[in-house]
Amino acid sequence: MPSSAAPTSRIVVVEDDPIVRDHFIEILSAAPDLDLAGCAGSIAQARELLHLQPELFLLDIGLPDGSGLDFVGVIKDHCDARILIVTSFGDRETVVAAIRAGADGYLLKDSDPAAIVDGIRVTLGGGAPISAAAAVYLLENLRSQDAAVTVVAEQDDGLTPREIELLKIFAKGSSYKQAARVLGISPLTVGNYVKSIYRKLAVHSRGEAVYEAVKTGQLRI
Repeated sequence: MPSSAAPTSRIVVVEDDPIVRDHFIEILSAAPDLDLAGCAGSIAQARELLHLQPELFLLDIGLPDGSGLDFVGVIKDHCDARILIVTSFGDRETVVAAIRAGADGYLLKDSDPAAIVDGIRVTLGGGAPISAAAAVYLLENLRSQDAAVTVVAEQDDGLTPREIELLKIFAKGSSYKQAARVLGISPLTVGNYVKSIYRKLAVHSRGEAVYEAVKTGQLRI
């Protein structure tokens, strides 16, 4: 007899502080739509969990054997997982580095448990949640970069109007399916556009693509 239980999203927690790790586990256990797939306290341990193919990695930055930001690309190469950074680092340089590395969202550890759960759900849905303090730094960086770059939209390998339109939709936190509905195309076609955008901008995530497109003057939001 088939189960009537609602499907859950599997989450891997990468956090070296056992108290904080237990806090995240408690938060996940209270959410019926989220399931703890595994825990790791280092990058080496996290590598051993890649085969689980979770839907999302809840990733710390300051790990004992390296920076979690260096592990973002490894995750992207091995999994079709979303990556939500949850860290105590809220400085401008780290926030920007996380987005450029390919992280899909950025929250601070002192965020309310409900905000963390909401951030996980938004990230799973294709959005890019960013803590208010981190968002301020990101916007400041984008504005300063925008003032110093030359618009390259007309270059041979620049983004097409359709690709820019798609990025504007992604910047609002829309998923592939939502973007497909707005543009009147199939999710598969959206995927083809995304591959082209990633190639042109040399990025690996939608958040990073939006960031690079704004920085190079091809996208204004």
